[in-house]
Amino acid sequence: MVNFARRPQGNDTAQLRTVAAGECGVTIANTYYIGRLLGSDAAADQAVVESLGVLFPNQAGRGAHVNISGAGIARHAPNRDAAIGFLEYLTSDFAQRLFAAGNNEYPVVGAATGPVAQLGTFKEDAAKAAVFSANQSLAVKVFDRAGWK
Repeated sequence: MVNFARRPQGNDTAQLRTVAAGECGVTIANTYYIGRLLGSDAAADQAVVESLGVLFPNQAGRGAHVNISGAGIARHAPNRDAAIGFLEYLTSDFAQRLFAAGNNEYPVVGAATGPVAQLGTFKEDAAKAAVFSANQSLAVKVFDRAGWK
C-alpha cells in the first residue's frame, strides 16, 4: 500500500478520473472503461480522456494481459449441436463486432471498432488460463504479504 497515492476505491472509471485530476500518476484499467469515456458526449468525460495517455504494458516482451471470458457445453447437454452452433455464432466476425461495439471491447476476432479503436492495436499475452489457476494460491500469498485489500 506504500506505493498507492490513496486507498483503492471505486471502479476503473473512478481510477481514470483520479489520474486525470492529478491525485495519482498511473492506474490500471480495463480498456472498455476508457472506451466509454471516449464515446461519451459529456464534456467532463472528454476532459478526462484528453488528460490521459494509454500504455499497453509488456509490448516488447510477453504482451499485455487480456481478461478471459469463456463458454462451454455441459457433457450431457440435450441440445449439443445447437449449443455448438451458438458458440460458433458468438465467435463469428459478425457477433464479435456487435459485442465489441455494444460494450467498447476489443473483439476476440476481427479488428477493433468504435471508441477503443482509437487506442490502437497491442500485443496480447498468450499465457494459457491453466497457468493462472496453477499459480493462484501463490498469487494470493503475494497479495496477502503486500497487504492488498
